[in-house]
Amino acid sequence: MSKELEIEFKNMLTKEEYAHLLKEFADFHINPVTQHNHYFDTADFELKRQKSALRIRQKNGRFECTLKIPATVGHYEITDQLTREQARRMLELNTFEATEVAEALQTMDVSLPELKQIGTLTTHRVEFEYLDGLLVIDHSEYNGQEDFELEFEVSDAEAGHKRFLEFLDQHKIQERPANKKIARFMQSAAAHSEDQ
Repeated sequence: MSKELEIEFKNMLTKEEYAHLLKEFADFHINPVTQHNHYFDTADFELKRQKSALRIRQKNGRFECTLKIPATVGHYEITDQLTREQARRMLELNTFEATEVAEALQTMDVSLPELKQIGTLTTHRVEFEYLDGLLVIDHSEYNGQEDFELEFEVSDAEAGHKRFLEFLDQHKIQERPANKKIARFMQSAAAHSEDQ
């Protein structure tokens, strides 16, 4: 189990900007790593109401359950590592085996039996250390659509924000504020269900 404060700055990219950054920073990274985020909430979206998110991430044969909770700056992440079997049982909604996450959900008055899987978002991610932070270049697919995003994860919000804006300016990338992936996913899921 781990708990950490995450401070990140995000910007949406065009497909062309995404391709340009991958090419420009080719020496800094290896090929994208694919990860699958399986999102959960209650039928009445209690976690969304509390500006929180719950997911099981599948990446490189490893599984983890993460609860994101708002903080004054950024958000806190509570993460439990899972075995493949624990993740399978949780995805099938048979049990909830992430103990630290479960304790946090209970303090938020979220009923574990009411949790349901609301869908999966697949991300092809490139990340590397850059300017005292972690630069992340993502291509995400969900509900029949795709998007491209730049993230900069830092430990100092003020210095990180300044460096992020300088990076956008240096690479002639227009500022396009990005909602969190879960928010984009939920918005598309609602639109997707209306179309059917």
